[in-house]
Amino acid sequence: MLIIGLTGSIGMGKSTAAERFRQRGIAVFDADAEVHRLYEGPMATVIEAAFPGTVRDGKVDRKELSRILVREPHRFSELERIVHPRVREREREFLRAEHQRGAELAVLEIPLLLESKAGHMVDAIVVVSAGADIQRRRVLARPGMTPEKLEELISRQMKDEEKRRHADFVVDTGGSVESCHAQVDAIISTLESRPGTAFERHWR
Repeated sequence: MLIIGLTGSIGMGKSTAAERFRQRGIAVFDADAEVHRLYEGPMATVIEAAFPGTVRDGKVDRKELSRILVREPHRFSELERIVHPRVREREREFLRAEHQRGAELAVLEIPLLLESKAGHMVDAIVVVSAGADIQRRRVLARPGMTPEKLEELISRQMKDEEKRRHADFVVDTGGSVESCHAQVDAIISTLESRPGTAFERHWR
């Protein structure tokens, strides 16, 4: 089984690319979605202990947690040390299940794949990319987003041009959805018969 690491900065189109992999019958593990699931209860007590006042009715109040992190950005690493091991274990469970069912390809959608220096844990790195103006417009259209919060988020992520240098494949999402899908289809055609080694090296 070959493992694809799908990554890219905020607003670059990871979800659109991930959906195309799913449409082609390839399972995708969404690391962000798993974090949100953990915030819904499984890790609320631990996060409340580290960030008092961030839990409401047994769930992490993401807006309150975000306010703290914008005010104290040095604490992002503290939150990551709490959450990342749990997410990594779920990734392992996902990959083992895909391997057991005989999947040829599996995708880990991880926004901070390169920032966390986890690129060696996948067989191929796919980076989604678009122009800075497109990125900014997309992200600022999200509910609750502000220019200040966007700048803080971007400051914690590797620059797009550097991510592209680390990529085995780059998907340009600045155009139409159809164009994005065609690029993903081409990547699948290239990789579907290629053997992978990352599962045996890191996930078994």
